[in-house]
Amino acid sequence: MSDRLGPLPTDQMNAAQRAAAQAVIDGPRGALYGPFVPLLRSPELMECAQRMGEYLRYRSAIGTRLSELAILVTARQWNQQVEWAIHAPIAAQAGIAPAVIDAIAQRRKPHGLQDDEAAVYAFCIELHQLKRVTDDSYARALALFGEHGVVDLMGINGYYTFLAMVMNTAQTGTPPSSAAPLPGGDAQASASFAASSGVSPS
Repeated sequence: MSDRLGPLPTDQMNAAQRAAAQAVIDGPRGALYGPFVPLLRSPELMECAQRMGEYLRYRSAIGTRLSELAILVTARQWNQQVEWAIHAPIAAQAGIAPAVIDAIAQRRKPHGLQDDEAAVYAFCIELHQLKRVTDDSYARALALFGEHGVVDLMGINGYYTFLAMVMNTAQTGTPPSSAAPLPGGDAQASASFAASSGVSPS
């Protein structure tokens, strides 16, 4: 698949795009990559998104380890290779066990989760697959993280779903990564869609 909304040369950016790009480069990310490349076509949207993402990724009330776990669940649900390539190594560095990361990649329920990880995993899986969160999973997350943490957890799922939608539509190229690509990603999803809908994915 070709990148539909690839990098813009600096000399082709307007003033708003240059300012938005520089804000990302000057922030904790240090470079313009991933979803911010296609989002640059709408610089005000990109500015709003990157500010939300900066909070959710680096300062959320549930902390980096659990935030990264939620990001991986979201990436797997959306077959989002860029999110996976970026965040699987970060999750491992933050303390998510390799066996847990592999289970998520394989769409298997992970074993050996810590209590807080199990609460986050259940919350995220339910939110993506059921489009709601059960009373038990909500109560468990609330007891562990409080209302602030629960709202941030919802925000992480929503924000990275938004980025996945952007990159899946833009066909954003996957960066080099120490993480293996998600198995059964884009091609399988397209074939399944074609079979079930009668609409060509090409």
